[in-house]
Amino acid sequence: MLGKLNKLERMLPEGLVVDSAWMNENGYYNSLRAKYVAQGRLEQPTRRAYRRPRGPLTWEVVVLSLQTLLDYQVVLCGRTALEMQGLGHYLRRETRTVHLSGPIKLPTWLDDLPLGVEFRQHNPAKLFEHWKYFSLRGVEPSSPQDPWAWGQAGVTDQTLGHWEHPLKLSTSERAVLELLDELPDHEGFEAVDKLFEGLTNLSPRRLQLLLEDCKSVKVKRLFFFFADRHGHAWLKRLNRAPISLGSGNRMLVRGGRLDPTYHITVPETLDAVR
Repeated sequence: MLGKLNKLERMLPEGLVVDSAWMNENGYYNSLRAKYVAQGRLEQPTRRAYRRPRGPLTWEVVVLSLQTLLDYQVVLCGRTALEMQGLGHYLRRETRTVHLSGPIKLPTWLDDLPLGVEFRQHNPAKLFEHWKYFSLRGVEPSSPQDPWAWGQAGVTDQTLGHWEHPLKLSTSERAVLELLDELPDHEGFEAVDKLFEGLTNLSPRRLQLLLEDCKSVKVKRLFFFFADRHGHAWLKRLNRAPISLGSGNRMLVRGGRLDPTYHITVPETLDAVR
């Protein structure tokens, strides 16, 4: 029995969260789990979820657990990724939503955790053609068509506490496009405009790759609409020719004005290019 406990301590870092399926796969069935909970060796923050006690349970710890122990191919994305990189202070809201991008449906027990946040999942295939390559990391691309290029453009790391593995999140360039996909239903034009004002350090190389790969005409038109308004240096280094903006008008705001360049309706308060 002591050997089983020692094995669990090696396999399950303190503070991280696993579910009952993970426990069963590793030989820790109901009766043994109940014993460890009674002894204080395990905590059960909600039904079907377990952790070895250490510090408070936070949504960041839960996401790290999904990425490293439970093998969910998810990354923090959109507004959440921008906030994690210090770029989203204009986007903060009283009700926290943690945005995750990944193809596999998240476990239902996430919503039962006492975290005070809502987890919202986004399908990367909706927005990007080569989303499957976003998890490829660690090798510099040899050419723009090298699969590793999408890995460098799409995913970055951020250290979290004492754990060996860092959190994976969308690069700021990818996160901006994911955020634009939320307009106008889940994000506001004024807040996004303020965000773009501070985006002085985006990588034109990453942007080029992601914009060419992006499947959403709405997102690409919105990107250039906001980029033109603020005229950061990286904008001049983008090659617009291979980036398809489609044809026809897109009505995004009822009663708004039609932008003559990108043929999207935007709020009257967003006047012409500054």
